[in-house]
Amino acid sequence: MKHIGVIIGSTRPNRVGPTITKWLLQSITPRHNISFEIIDLKAWNLPLLDEPEMPAKGIYANEKTKQWSEEIKSKDGFIFVTPQYNLGYPASLKNAVDYLFKEWNEKPAIIASYAYRGGGKAADQFRQVTSGLKLKTVETMPAINLSVEMFNEEGRIKDDVDGFDQYSEVINKAVTEMEEEFNKLEEKPVNPL
Repeated sequence: MKHIGVIIGSTRPNRVGPTITKWLLQSITPRHNISFEIIDLKAWNLPLLDEPEMPAKGIYANEKTKQWSEEIKSKDGFIFVTPQYNLGYPASLKNAVDYLFKEWNEKPAIIASYAYRGGGKAADQFRQVTSGLKLKTVETMPAINLSVEMFNEEGRIKDDVDGFDQYSEVINKAVTEMEEEFNKLEEKPVNPL
């Protein structure tokens, strides 16, 4: 069984990230070999990177960083659910990934973005970062277009929104690509040294 961390990238007070993440997980066709666990960056409340050593060294002074390292090490892959803010991804997401290095290496990842224009620019930028972390980011990056009609008077996504259904196919395509990445990793020859 592969354990996938689903990282909610927004920490804003009035964010819609948890709602979109919940919907995204409900849209994924059940698979016997994959389980999903939500990792909410707001709940983690990571301070701005405050470690004295470079993350690539894997030497952590702070207890919070050690806990974050264990959380990320325990996952086989990731789905990053990120909003697009001002044509980029949020600082909270950049900060969270910058805390670590080796813990991310060689793990399959999906970037799912959302915004009034789908969040493609944020996803493209974040893909560069995942490449630097040596994550195996799949080609398909679901970009969810939000619309004013999806929201109620309080600024929350309505419970009965059916506008997300159109994204189920692309999300499942990305998960299938993630499974293919797992297969490639399992077929990779082991270095005997």
